[in-house]
Amino acid sequence: MHEASIADGLLRTAISVCRDNGFSRIEIVRIRIGRASGVMPESLLFAFDALKAETIASESSLVIEEVPVAGYCNTCKRDFTVSGSFILCCPYCSSNSFTVKSGRELDIIEVEVGEDEVKDCLKDT
Repeated sequence: MHEASIADGLLRTAISVCRDNGFSRIEIVRIRIGRASGVMPESLLFAFDALKAETIASESSLVIEEVPVAGYCNTCKRDFTVSGSFILCCPYCSSNSFTVKSGRELDIIEVEVGEDEVKDCLKDT
């Protein structure tokens, strides 16, 4: 289950960024995962919840935005999106000459910290 190592990396990154910026509590970690990334969102949520205990993210939520697989057909020159996790051919012309444009992402979009910490931080400026 490689989702456990991914969850560990997400937590380490979020915690490091928060501590480097003087925050001591994480409320939400928002990520973007492409459907073709090979990551199972349910397994990632489970691993995240198991690993966050006794960290500054212990009360946090992991919010996942799934990105569909999209491509561009080099034959018919059209953009397209598929409902599955992979592209076999262009859905318009059946060509196998295409470029994958999205669906492989695994990005941290945002780390939300406690509102009271942001207010305290702003007092110092």
